Amino acid sequence: MEGEPEDSLVELLMSSARGLRRHWSAGLAAWGLSPHQARALRVVSRHQPTRLGVVADHLRIAARSATEVIDGLEEQGLVHRLTDPTDRRAVLVELTDRGRRTLQEVDAARDEQSAAHLAVLTDREQAQLARLLRKLAP
Repeated sequence: MEGEPEDSLVELLMSSARGLRRHWSAGLAAWGLSPHQARALRVVSRHQPTRLGVVADHLRIAARSATEVIDGLEEQGLVHRLTDPTDRRAVLVELTDRGRRTLQEVDAARDEQSAAHLAVLTDREQAQLARLLRKLAP
């Protein structure tokens, strides 16, 4: 319950993040995506074309796990693999047109869900929270 003495700042922050993540994970079902897959789409979009190692690093997972995530996205037609022109042994990943459209839809839904989650705060409180979280961000 709010304001209880045992609610440490860290517990409150983690609880809020878990709630947001839980809603977000449930929302991804509409696209048949897992949270890892949605994050991988975003990484590929930012760095495309990119190597699987870059995806693994950004997701903080093993390279073989990144391969599995990308395999799932490729099966859905959201990404495709191509040979790296600078190293024919290496494989690059980039979004397909369908992947770009899906990522746009997913990001719009995430923004909407996030706004609903944060709607309990005034605009001033949201701005204050943003300033504080920027200080904590790595």
